[in-house]
Amino acid sequence: MQRSCACGMAHNKKIIEQVKKSALSYSGEPKIFACGKYKLDLSRRPLIMGILNVTPDSFSDGGIYFEKGKAIDHAFEMEKDGADIIDIGAESTRPGSMPIGALEQLKRLEGIVKILGKKLKIPISIDTSELMVAKRCLDLGASIINDVCALRKDKQLGAVIAGYNAGVILMHMKKNPRTMQQKPQYKDVINELIRFLQAAKKRAVKYGIKRENIILDPGIGFGKTTEHNLKIINFLEKFKVLGCALLVGTSRKSFIANILGLPAGEREFATAASIVCAMINGANILRVHNVRQMREVVLMTQAIREQKYR
Repeated sequence: MQRSCACGMAHNKKIIEQVKKSALSYSGEPKIFACGKYKLDLSRRPLIMGILNVTPDSFSDGGIYFEKGKAIDHAFEMEKDGADIIDIGAESTRPGSMPIGALEQLKRLEGIVKILGKKLKIPISIDTSELMVAKRCLDLGASIINDVCALRKDKQLGAVIAGYNAGVILMHMKKNPRTMQQKPQYKDVINELIRFLQAAKKRAVKYGIKRENIILDPGIGFGKTTEHNLKIINFLEKFKVLGCALLVGTSRKSFIANILGLPAGEREFATAASIVCAMINGANILRVHNVRQMREVVLMTQAIREQKYR
């Protein structure tokens, strides 16, 4: 019993020391997010990232925008509705999904990004971990790579992102999309995610990516139980020790269904509640399906929070 306690104390001490080291490198709340030719202001309110899935099998809207014309029209609609970033994904990463490969991703993405890269007035993010896909889309006008593998899949990807001065989103995921929801376990989910994201940030900086170009994402729903997801949202402020802007993606995810028993198309109010909590606890970017409604949620929450006691 004493040996077990001693091991636990040593483990906790190690976590505290790592967080202290991270705190020493923390230089205040991020004011901007730099990505290519854009510098997005993080000081006024959380940014809205609109989701554009050009897949036949995404959990919420798979197939709706799979056709090129519909995808392009929806991107312009989200821009009009107030999106600050459009995040385009050609490969579903829902629980249990299988990878499709770089060539198929490019087949789905190229024509869309070629047009949007010239006509959108807001940054384009590409949801991929594939070097070939990232490079081609950056050539076509994308400004951000949203990497669910946090630069662990291809050692060249970080250097390519740095070379384009692009933004990067580094996400925590346990295992891979096919296996991530098979009984995920953590001794301390918050501290384990902090250590993972701290290492991901160091990896990005080593490749030459600037801190102002880095967004960290704790990965709601990616290898987490409902309890883990709720805890991450509730203790999101603890991730501020990492010194980078934070992205949270709760939109329509299955942890909402686990609590309320709702199908994907009926989770907007619950998504809104999760967004308010994420905002209050320090989210800088909110990744959502319904841009117009969630932007209203953000603006109203921000207006209330900015009022001073008189």
